[in-house]
Amino acid sequence: MTVFAVEYVYVADSDALRDEARPAHRAWLGGLAEENTLLASGPYGDGAGALLIFKSADETQLNDLLKEDPFAAAGVIAGIRTTEWSPIIGVLAAHTS
Repeated sequence: MTVFAVEYVYVADSDALRDEARPAHRAWLGGLAEENTLLASGPYGDGAGALLIFKSADETQLNDLLKEDPFAAAGVIAGIRTTEWSPIIGVLAAHTS
């Protein structure tokens, strides 16, 4: 499995839509964390986006998974940047293949 860093950029002024979709979004993320597919996630301090760390077989599989995010269905994600990442030191290093 490969580790990927995924950056979400939220649509400007989408706070209300995100608040509405957040319970479903967090439930979806929670399920992925239980499966050990999602290693970490959380919003940026400025509220403009979020960082999510996933394990996936490849980027195509990951992109298909990201389409299932309730935030995507709610239309609050303006952009996504996906980067293969190799954690070398720290608690996530054990997840590098």
